[in-house]
Amino acid sequence: MTTETVRVERSDDGVATLWVDRPPLNILDLDTLAALGEAAAALAADPPRVLVVRGAGRCFSAGVAVEDHTPDKIGLMLERFHGALEGLRKLPSVTVAAVHGHCLGGGMELAAACDLAIAGDDARFGQPEVKLGCYPPYAAALYPSLLGPRVTLDLLLTGRTIDAAEARAIGFVSRVVPAGGLDAAVEEMTGALGGLSAEVARLTQQAVAAGTAQGAADLAAALAECERIYLEELAETADMEEGIAAFLDKRPPAWKHC
Repeated sequence: MTTETVRVERSDDGVATLWVDRPPLNILDLDTLAALGEAAAALAADPPRVLVVRGAGRCFSAGVAVEDHTPDKIGLMLERFHGALEGLRKLPSVTVAAVHGHCLGGGMELAAACDLAIAGDDARFGQPEVKLGCYPPYAAALYPSLLGPRVTLDLLLTGRTIDAAEARAIGFVSRVVPAGGLDAAVEEMTGALGGLSAEVARLTQQAVAAGTAQGAADLAAALAECERIYLEELAETADMEEGIAAFLDKRPPAWKHC
């Protein structure tokens, strides 16, 4: 499956790589999100044993297009984005995010949808949506079980950027390697994963999901509520409208706190 911005490459050893390729920052606009969802559906129909998710060029992804957060597009954006992420998260494949450079906003959520994450030491992570007057619903639903509520609030309320070492310390990243060694590290990891029994790997994933404080059913309910708050309450605030407008106008926001 190949589009202008998303492509899937398969190898004979059961490993596939999904590339987001929208230079320079792999911004996820509506068309790219649609392509990502189509790729997830195609992979579900013929799943590889291991799927690596990567960003082409200078970074993993700097997130969802800000211009697609406007009232006329926001519903469709969330539908496509969350559909693509859930499609990837539910694959029976072992999924690995291989991160370099910026991994921000929706890019960080894309990495979080994978089972494992390996990062070069040049990687930078963050959820800066609060600075635009909004929050990331998928992160709000998933991160509390992945990172804990306090770390989640730290990331979402401050919008700060963290380096790969801190991402490893909080448990977001599985491994950190020198930036120049990311390709070799990915090859080593996929080689090890590809040597496993596919059924044992699937059942291990299932058991870990059952053992977490928030299982798949709870995540679906949490995401639905996070989306409801986002669309019915947050999107009606003057400050979300102001935050998006200020970013697009390249000026500081003038918050009204309502």
